[in-house]
This record gives sequence, C-alpha cells and structure tokens, in this order.
Amino acid sequence: MLGALTIYLLLVAAVAIQRLLELRVASRNTNLLFSFGAEEVAPGHYSAMRVLHTAWLFGCALEAIWRGNPPPLWAAGICLATLFIGQALRLSAMHALGPRWTTRILVVPDLPPVTGGIYRWVRHPNYLGVILEIAALPLIFGGVVTAALFSAANLLLLLRVRIPAEEAALVRVNNYSGYLTGQARFVPQRSNS
Repeated sequence: MLGALTIYLLLVAAVAIQRLLELRVASRNTNLLFSFGAEEVAPGHYSAMRVLHTAWLFGCALEAIWRGNPPPLWAAGICLATLFIGQALRLSAMHALGPRWTTRILVVPDLPPVTGGIYRWVRHPNYLGVILEIAALPLIFGGVVTAALFSAANLLLLLRVRIPAEEAALVRVNNYSGYLTGQARFVPQRSNS
C-alpha cells in the first residue's frame, strides 16, 4: 500500500507532467500567433515565471519530504478541492482561448478580446487558477512555507508585471478598454440587469 507521502509526490509529478504538456501546446500556439503578426509584450519577466513555477514544484516535494507527515485528512481534502478548482479555471481559460492561449504575453493586432466561456464572468481566470494552485498544491501535504513564499512571488509578478503589461497591450492593440470596465480581474461581479 502506498503511503501518504508517496501519493502526494505522485500528485506533484502529475502536475509537473501536465505543465510540461501545456508548454508544448503553448509553444505551438506561440508559433501560430507569431505567424499572424503577434507582438510579444514584457518578454523579460517570462524567465522569472518559468523559474518560479519550476522551483515551486520542487519546493512542494522537498517540504513534504522534510515534514514527513501529512496534515489532517479534512485539511488535505480542502486543499485538494482548491487545487481542482484552480485546474478547472485554467483549463476553462485554455479552452475559451483555444489557439490564442499561450504562456507568453502575445497580442495580435485587431483581434477582438475573448469574451465567451469563462471570460464572461472573470477577466483573468487562468491567473486566478494559478493563484489557487500555487497555494493549494503544497498545502495538501502541509507545505505552509512553500505555499506562502511562492504565492507571494507569483502575486508580485502577476500584479506588478504581467497583468498590467498584458492589459496595457490589449488596450493599445485590441480595443480592450471596454472590457476592462465590465469585468473584475479575479472575482465575478454581479450583474445589474
């Protein structure tokens, strides 16, 4: 019978494999978007994002090994459910964006913003999903240090660099300003209609 630590490390490995597969999709989509005249915005932060996500996965595994004992089952269950919600948000965003989804910030001139699917309710569902995942995955095995450090670093990159650069580029290139006033970044707003 597999122990709790082994099961958790297999989950971390599954998330790592998922991320590697997503990088292949992102690379293919990036090449396609460049063929349509896409412009990359704020490319300097991309290396930091890659390092952050890679180190986060290693941090999850290392802190779990160091701790050795999982938290109570109810706490792990809540964190696992949060991880799945994060996954659902990210996958919904990927589905809604289709070939426009990539891990880089790319804008294609005169392409209207995606406002269907999950984007009807939330402006940045992919980023919200990542925020939930970065906090939840380490906490499944009690990784408070990993969750805190990488959540703070991720939020700093998202809120100070990535989202402002992405939104400014979309306003400049794709008439995105009307969408900015109608949608919240991370939490759906109630409709007045």
